[in-house]
Amino acid sequence: MRKLLLFLTLLTHTILAQEVEIPRDTSYTVNSTYEKLHQHYPLIEIVRPNLPDGVAHNKNVVYRTLGHRKLQADIFYPEQADRKKYPGVLLIHGGGWRAGDRSLMVPLAQQLAAEGYVTVAVDYRLSLEAPYPAAVHDLKAALRWMRAKAGDYPLDPTRIAVLGCSAGGQLAALIGTTAGMKKLEGKGDDKAHSSKVQAIIDIDGILAFKHPESEEGAMAAQWLGGTYEEASPNWIEASALTHADKNTPPVLFMGSAFPRFQAGKNDMIKILKKNSIYHEAHVFEDAPHSFWLFHPWFEPTLQYVTGFLHKIFKQ
Repeated sequence: MRKLLLFLTLLTHTILAQEVEIPRDTSYTVNSTYEKLHQHYPLIEIVRPNLPDGVAHNKNVVYRTLGHRKLQADIFYPEQADRKKYPGVLLIHGGGWRAGDRSLMVPLAQQLAAEGYVTVAVDYRLSLEAPYPAAVHDLKAALRWMRAKAGDYPLDPTRIAVLGCSAGGQLAALIGTTAGMKKLEGKGDDKAHSSKVQAIIDIDGILAFKHPESEEGAMAAQWLGGTYEEASPNWIEASALTHADKNTPPVLFMGSAFPRFQAGKNDMIKILKKNSIYHEAHVFEDAPHSFWLFHPWFEPTLQYVTGFLHKIFKQ
């Protein structure tokens, strides 16, 4: 009997260990991207994390638990000398829906917090762990979590923006244009709160997967559950352009010198203009993809983002 109990205990521990083992693609990091770019852009410098004076932070905060999987966030916010509430920004990293992590967004999150925002950089499930729409479910849960926890931080839950870079930009635009779409909300997690956002910031993220300007292939297919021919409903549903309408919040588009990362942007701008929705579009003509991770583009990126947010939230 004791041998049986020991066997069952060992078996349980083995199963639990397998359950928490998460497949990782570590190919997209600041350092690996620098190695690829610096020979073509010899003057670039990596933007390092640097917590500004007057900014507090909480790191490795669990915002969603899925069985044994714990999704975490890093939170930055102005140190409170009064009871003032600040707008929030959810920051979403890129990496082709299969790589990257929230550390990529920390420098921008830190500097935005110094400008008067509660910023939340999050991890989410990537394609090697779970295909579409798992990432969307996670990120909408993060927005609901922000509102549920607003009392723990100086956060105004009525003023929240979503910001993403590359694949994160695609996700930010999709999340911002699908408020109230039940299929993309997922189950559980602070359902008494809304995942609606009041502004979208898309930095070099596509707006449409199946589009004349799009060159998305294997990585998108892996995330979306197959090629367009195999999974066309997902390719269409995951495109923010599909959902853009009169209810879309104000949008800031920022792009590199590579138009393919902005597929569908011009079509979406037409919809925004038709519905008199405020928007801005800026392109760094000589910048590579992932420009936001490096000097000299980080500072103007921060300026465009803060200028847009200040205008939308009337800071």
